[in-house]
Amino acid sequence: MKDFHPSGTLLDFEKGCAIDFSLKNGLSETVETGKRYLSQMKSMFADDAAYEAELKNGDKLVYEFHGLPVPETAGDLMYGCSIVYPGKVGSEYHMTKGHFHTILETAEVYYCIRGQGYMLLENPEGDWRAIGMEPGKAVYVPKRYAHRSINVGQDEPLITFFVFRADAGHDYGTIETKGYRKLLVEQNGEPAVIDNPKWK
Repeated sequence: MKDFHPSGTLLDFEKGCAIDFSLKNGLSETVETGKRYLSQMKSMFADDAAYEAELKNGDKLVYEFHGLPVPETAGDLMYGCSIVYPGKVGSEYHMTKGHFHTILETAEVYYCIRGQGYMLLENPEGDWRAIGMEPGKAVYVPKRYAHRSINVGQDEPLITFFVFRADAGHDYGTIETKGYRKLLVEQNGEPAVIDNPKWK
């Protein structure tokens, strides 16, 4: 569908714009893509032996994310999509690293487009929950909560759309250092939540 705009500029965050994240319209140079391979996820998984064994089978892509270069200023909204590929390390499902926002008082919304998964939430005081995601379901991530997407599907990616305040920033360091209190693993063919033996 064609957009009508007088300026001829496709990405104008002052006047409004849209993008097809399938990149069918030749806008790939305007989308910022991040990729996380298994070798970049060493401290994320609880079972070190399973991680090393899995890595010997190849440095596979665990997840990727795509976003627009929105101005990181108060009043603007950052948005994009996240893709977590199916797989496990030991009994633990593929997941994103997870993060707090640098501005801790920041909420975020995720909308599931495809796949089956969970959003694992945890705040600094220790409250946690794992909220199921499936196509058509939106998850509200409250302010002060770290969040991590987890793909529990067997053979398809978990694809979500996200949006949050553009100046919020990302704090990955806290999760890399401390981990999450809880992990989502497969037990008897079903997702289950367990304590993280590595949590500090």
